[in-house]
Order: sequence, then structure tokens, then C-alpha cells
Amino acid sequence: MKPLQNKCFKPVLLLIFLAIGFLSSRLHAQEINQTFFDSIRGREVLIDFVTRDGLQNSEFTEFYQNEYQAYEIDEATKNQLKDKLSGYDIVIILASWCSDSKTQVPRFIKLLDTVEFPDEQLLMIAVDSQKQASGLDVTVYDIQRVPTFILYKNGSEQGRIIESPRKSLEIDLLQLLQ
Repeated sequence: MKPLQNKCFKPVLLLIFLAIGFLSSRLHAQEINQTFFDSIRGREVLIDFVTRDGLQNSEFTEFYQNEYQAYEIDEATKNQLKDKLSGYDIVIILASWCSDSKTQVPRFIKLLDTVEFPDEQLLMIAVDSQKQASGLDVTVYDIQRVPTFILYKNGSEQGRIIESPRKSLEIDLLQLLQ
């Protein structure tokens, strides 16, 4: 029985490693934490793929640090989330010029940190005033408002939190996972 289980398991692992390698090579080919002059805003904004480092070292910095530190996560809900998030991928579409992004993205990242959500399963994309990216086609995400937090499982969208949570990030996220 073990040899058969191992044979079935290896192709799955191979697919996972190929997907991670593909995403990683796309991120390396694409500049990360770029800024772009947004003529509508009249200032530099983050654009395309961003990381925590980009959020912590840009116009977003002060908001990121303040919101991350101040956000108090409901412990009971957090404990329910920890196991339920296993196997999910999350895409965050944000805008460094947007007040809701400046508030909700740091809070969401703190929530992910407290449930030990793997960084490699999180993708963040910054958009301009027209909700476009410069080097990426974000139309596939059908973004109407930012930030938008999208949950995927096995490549299929499972739900979204758009702009601001209805109750709280952790309660809204838990409802999406049920």
C-alpha cells in the first residue's frame, strides 16, 4: 500500500513545486514594489506586485505600522480560522492611495500573521486610480473597489471581502470559509 500512496503523492508534489516555481519566476521577472506617477492622484503610488516590504517602505508606511499595531483580533474567531485557512490562497488587490486599503490591508496582514498563514500563499497587487496595473492584467479579478481580498481553493474563487468588512475581518473571513 505504501508504494502506491507514494506514487500518487509525487505527481501532486511536482505540480505544487512547478506552480510555486512559475509564480516565483513571474515575480522575479516582474519588478516588485514599483512606484508609478498616478496623474489623477498627482503623486507616486505603488503599482503591480507588492510585498510587505513595499508596504512598509512607501507612502503606505505610516498607515501600515499604525494599523497593524493597533488592530485587536478577536481571539475566539482567530482560533477557528487557523485550521480552516489550510489549502487556501489569497489575492489582495489594493491601492496605496486608498484610505480603506491603508486601514484594512495592514489589519488583514496582521490577522494572517496571527493564524500563521504562509506568505507563499499570499499575492498582493497594487493598482492605480483606474484600478489598473501597469505590467499586469488585473481585469481577471473584476475589481470594483479596493481593497479586495479574494480567497481561492484549488484555483477556484471561494469568496471576497470588498473594501471594508461587514462585521470584522476575522468574522467575515470565517463566514466565507464555512
